[in-house]
Amino acid sequence: GPGMRREDAPDEDALEEAWGRYYAATFNPARANPVMLRSEMPKRYWRNLPEAALIPELLDGAAARTRAMMAATAEAPRKAIPAPNLHEPGPAGTLAGLASEIAACRRCPLHGPATQPVLGEGPPDAPVVFLGEQPGDQEDLAGRVFVGPAGQVFDQALAEAGIDRSRIYVTNAVKHFKYQVRGKRRIHQRPDSGEVEACRWWVERELALLQPRLAVALGATAARALSGHTGPLSTLRGRPLRFRDELPGLVTIHPSYLLRLPDEAAREMEHRRFVAELRQAAALVPEIRHG
Repeated sequence: GPGMRREDAPDEDALEEAWGRYYAATFNPARANPVMLRSEMPKRYWRNLPEAALIPELLDGAAARTRAMMAATAEAPRKAIPAPNLHEPGPAGTLAGLASEIAACRRCPLHGPATQPVLGEGPPDAPVVFLGEQPGDQEDLAGRVFVGPAGQVFDQALAEAGIDRSRIYVTNAVKHFKYQVRGKRRIHQRPDSGEVEACRWWVERELALLQPRLAVALGATAARALSGHTGPLSTLRGRPLRFRDELPGLVTIHPSYLLRLPDEAAREMEHRRFVAELRQAAALVPEIRHG
């Protein structure tokens, strides 16, 4: 419709008072520039602005408010409040105590999508530690280490090598399952260097409590966690070496590697080699043998 003449318009608007309070609250004295303000909108037009009556007062106090802002003591940034530990703590300096700490771990993002951390299993005085990569789908759901398909291959190879699993300690370099969802399946994803490094804190504490005489790295991720080695696994595989802190060690494949080999002959050859390398561990520490 047609516009309204000024003399026919109401003198006040119901929202002008609220607008004035908002304008005054958001006015930044440090950015006030009266010269620029007048060049953009000459003062003769101010009468059409609801906030015009506030401008002179705000400009008069701008300098003093700016000085007060600059003189104010800076406040320390707010710190996030850590999430409470809802897990029952175990005794300090024990594997149970370490397990309760790992259950509340937030050192990397993997704790978010994973069902739970999967901790090591075995006697606390085990002379040999076998370190894998990370939990798989079934381990993540069950909360137990090496119980999926790779775990079955591992158990079979241990038996062929004459090793009693109840006499060794088995754990992983990364404690949470890293995966990618494809349809209804959760597909394993190799942990990256940052995730391995974040979890190395727990591996080192685990080893400090266990004090094993030998550590066996199952695969490249485990070898990296124990030694820092980032080259091909073949350069370390099957020969005695020293990990960090001079811990005696061996490097072999991860049992899941055998599951990925499409050629049956190649799989059988690699399986025999894997068993032979496990026998090396038993030769170095005979206490882990059956009987």
